[in-house]
Amino acid sequence: MNNLVILPILIPFIIGTVLIFLANKHKIQRAISGITVFALLGVSIYLAVLVYQEGIQTIELGNWQAPFGIILVADMFATMMVVLSSIVGLVCLFFAFQTISNEREKFYFYPFYFFLLTGVNGAFLTGDLFNLFVFFEVMLIASYILIVMGGTKYQLRESLKYVAINIFASILFIVGVAYIYAATGTLNMADLAVKVALLEQQGVLNVIAILFLIIFGMKGALFPLYFWLPRSYYGPPAAIAALFGGLLTKVGMYAIIRMFTLIFNHDPGFTHTIILILAGLTMFFGVLGAVSQFDFKRILSYHIISQVGYMVMGLGIFTPLAIAGAIYYIAHHIIVKAALFLFAGATQKLTGTTNLKEMGGILKTHPWLSWLFFISAISLAGIPPLSGFFSKFALILAGFEEGRYIIVTVALVVGLLTLFSMMKIFIYAFWGEQKMTEKQAKQKVGKLILPIVPLVILTIVLGFFAEPIFSYSLEVAEELLNPSIYINSVLKE
Repeated sequence: MNNLVILPILIPFIIGTVLIFLANKHKIQRAISGITVFALLGVSIYLAVLVYQEGIQTIELGNWQAPFGIILVADMFATMMVVLSSIVGLVCLFFAFQTISNEREKFYFYPFYFFLLTGVNGAFLTGDLFNLFVFFEVMLIASYILIVMGGTKYQLRESLKYVAINIFASILFIVGVAYIYAATGTLNMADLAVKVALLEQQGVLNVIAILFLIIFGMKGALFPLYFWLPRSYYGPPAAIAALFGGLLTKVGMYAIIRMFTLIFNHDPGFTHTIILILAGLTMFFGVLGAVSQFDFKRILSYHIISQVGYMVMGLGIFTPLAIAGAIYYIAHHIIVKAALFLFAGATQKLTGTTNLKEMGGILKTHPWLSWLFFISAISLAGIPPLSGFFSKFALILAGFEEGRYIIVTVALVVGLLTLFSMMKIFIYAFWGEQKMTEKQAKQKVGKLILPIVPLVILTIVLGFFAEPIFSYSLEVAEELLNPSIYINSVLKE
């Protein structure tokens, strides 16, 4: 048992609670928040290194042994996700310092920011299905507050769809939990993996599996359940949109990968084929939405959907190489997507709009902003030697090895359309004729760029050091595809 496992959950929860009592002291809130996100990142990295060196770490809350008590489990996949959430949480917070309004700070922005991180990290580290539901709700309730506070009528209207679809998904989640408990008598994930393997009712298991795929598909924006996302992520300020775009859908993807490698691996010919079909449809329709738009933030929002398809594509192929590619792609996308939304925020502050037809000429007045965006854009599109290329290359290679030529074709076409839509942003917003006023052109954006630079550096590092990073992803994939490692670590058998 290792008490370190609870710290990525406990730190943001305690600080978020403390900050409630400092709501009117903005400078103190900022100082405490800044220190906290650095501490959270340090703890997350230390825990990831410990798990890599010594194996899976667990903590049994209240000393109730699994499967009867609540247990937190830190394996390589979970700790990698916690580190990524800490990086995005840190960067978006410092961007928020520069851009967030006093109106939002006054209405408990910082407490709910940390409560959202509590829910995200808890979802990654829990080893219990009901507590996965609890942490999902903590994350979602915090996101409801962050997405609507201080918003416009448009934002409130679109946020209603976000709230409604997630409440419906939560109701289905409770139904799924009840269903699987009735079938197995347990909610501990490791124990579920054991009990499910012993069940003879494959038809019942397939129904439960598809139910959970629908639940997490709603939360992760899989086809055809993605309709709520583009407009919901358009309204909030850039710091919030970047946090949501980088993290929230990935919690859904994490849950799908965890459930369908650990628990629902009994009939991959059925379940994973459906996942693969959904992956192709999600990629294709998501990128069509991006291509059709002429708004900076809406293009990025639709790309969240299309890129989610690549992540579940790896799960659908279901080989070590494919799973490793999906994990690599998740890491790449969290970093790059957060950076791109922050670039959208910086350009909006500079030009006063996100409509590409009303922008232009930023490259002439702000070259650093323009070229850093260009690096992130081509990384998202999968141009070598950046991180997007190597993550897609692994998925394409795995698809060819398994003879999945249709999904490979879709993935390649979507990659080209992604490049087209990102170059559309660059040409209209950065390259073309200058449309800013003299006052806008003279604005300094150095403080806005500074928090984004670490993310751009990370996507370059993930590309140039692809071999050791992909080796790590492959180890994570092999651990996921060997559930006995997780089961034995939790149940001590």
